[in-house]
Amino acid sequence: HFLLTYLLIDLIKRSAPARIINVSSMAHSWGSITLEDINSEKSYNKNKAYAQSKLANVLFTHSLAKRLEGTGVTTYSLHPGVVQTDLWRHLSAPERFFISIARPFTKNSIQGAQTTIYCAVEPSLEKESGGYYSDCAAASCSAAGKDDELAQKLWELSCKMLSLSWD
Repeated sequence: HFLLTYLLIDLIKRSAPARIINVSSMAHSWGSITLEDINSEKSYNKNKAYAQSKLANVLFTHSLAKRLEGTGVTTYSLHPGVVQTDLWRHLSAPERFFISIARPFTKNSIQGAQTTIYCAVEPSLEKESGGYYSDCAAASCSAAGKDDELAQKLWELSCKMLSLSWD
């Protein structure tokens, strides 16, 4: 998300009004950012890695909104819901069993896309930026997702890892 947005940001600014939407997950609230092992090279746990990546999306969106103030570009992160996707193939047998029981309460791909579409086109959001959404409405994100200091450290680490300067 970070690199793609960096590569497109000048075009996006020239296209203002414009919106940048990052799909996250409610799993962001279970995550933490391990700056000293951001790629989980020392210790890997798929659930922790997933939650960390989703928290990173929320933090990136939050930081980007501040950096884009006054440009006509707004940002949004969102939880699409529990969507029936091929991601489930990576679950363990007990996890797949739980999901099979929960399936009637999950969303198909069309339902799962609705909040993304909402953030892309809803007129009332054109003055909002940096927020987190779920079920086509503003939602609360975790305290970690609003942590300006952590967001700044993650931003700086991302720039360092990509050998770029983004002012």
